[in-house]
Amino acid sequence: MSSDEAENLYSDGSEAQEEIEVDDYKILDTASIESTMKKQIGEIEILLGVSEGVGRLLLQAHKWNKDSITDKFYDSPDRDTFLIESNIIPTDPQPFEEGEAECEICCETTELVGLDCNHRSCKECWKAYLTEKIKDGQSEIECMDSKCKLLLKDAKVIEYLSNDAKLIQSYRRLILDKYVQSNMFLCWCPGADCGRAVKSSYGDSQLITCQCGTKFCFKCSNEWHEPVSCHHMRLWVKKCGQNSETANWILKNTKDCPKCLAQIEKNGGCNYIRCTNPACGFQFCWICLKAWSVHAQAWYNCNSFDQAAEKTREKFRTNLDRYIFYYNRYNGHRDSLKLESKLIRKVEQQMQRMQARGMSFTEVQFLRTAVDTLRICRETMMFTYVFAYYLEKNNHSLIFESNQKDLEMATETLSGYLEQDLQTEDLSKLKQNVQDKCAYVERRRKQLMDHCAEGDEKGHWAFSE
Repeated sequence: MSSDEAENLYSDGSEAQEEIEVDDYKILDTASIESTMKKQIGEIEILLGVSEGVGRLLLQAHKWNKDSITDKFYDSPDRDTFLIESNIIPTDPQPFEEGEAECEICCETTELVGLDCNHRSCKECWKAYLTEKIKDGQSEIECMDSKCKLLLKDAKVIEYLSNDAKLIQSYRRLILDKYVQSNMFLCWCPGADCGRAVKSSYGDSQLITCQCGTKFCFKCSNEWHEPVSCHHMRLWVKKCGQNSETANWILKNTKDCPKCLAQIEKNGGCNYIRCTNPACGFQFCWICLKAWSVHAQAWYNCNSFDQAAEKTREKFRTNLDRYIFYYNRYNGHRDSLKLESKLIRKVEQQMQRMQARGMSFTEVQFLRTAVDTLRICRETMMFTYVFAYYLEKNNHSLIFESNQKDLEMATETLSGYLEQDLQTEDLSKLKQNVQDKCAYVERRRKQLMDHCAEGDEKGHWAFSE
């Protein structure tokens, strides 16, 4: 490999642009990340006296923790022992056999190439093997021999890819992905075709606004979900995927087997039901849910309301009902956000009319600010219902619900005003009303968020799973 190829082992040669720093995080382009990674690799290679490519394998194995590598290195009897234990060099290096021979993979007689372990194959078989590993997302690739754990150095991988530019680029991308994924202070922007990464000062949940316009949580890379934790947001997304499309249908069209609680759908006119659970098979009446044998007795009145039985059935439906309660409110605000473009068009038309009546472009921006404020408050309201779903009841949760109610009312008041009351002749009064409502809803949102943050700090919240 030439010196130029070695220089570009981990990059395509593009120059790093200026890092964009925002508050306590930085926006990095791909070239900047590559430059930082190469610097770390170079430092460890100089420190340990190893060749290019070895440093990257060692750093990846130790999650890019330089101290972890050096501690293990100095604890080893010698450098070779350390590299053998890291699967960088073989335990018993074999002299490489030169010349043509039969490839054990494809049975073609041709020039064979291989590693220091002397496991050899033809270049085409090596390329096919490496291609599959790269497609599987592996950037640390072991020898082709199934019993050998020796890792291929990055320079060797690129050599065996036979100048296939697309494959080499995929391999470099994998290396960069593993570097970012292994670093708790780095994450990729989830925006479509963005290619930028974010470097956080403390590597925890925080709102990130990328240059591409994508807003997301640094810790989980999902949309920003304050005040919900990443853990509960993952649980909620999973639960919605399982329940949201079927929950309403289940409530309307099924009943629980009185014995095993399996959900039963009635698909005929007869009220005689046999549980479809093979382990149960309980026979009961669809109307009163009593055993059919009891229901058939002359003394039993199916038309008599059994309050105790009804309470038992309600108990088993409580969790589903509770989920639907919070899901409907969560989804209501999400649906409203989807209609934001319609409100924006309406507001922009009003802004144009106001400019036609003598107001400047700057003066009418209060309306666009109001739409942005409304969007932020709806996003907050949406996630407060996820927060509330997992929140256990106590005195602090009652205060939360009160603050949530206030923000809900303020948000709907602002929304209604923007939707219905913009057509007025008194532009000064309109501006004052909109600004007053925006200021109030922002105060209510801050009050709610501050209370949630205070609850986290002081341990006031208790959550269910």
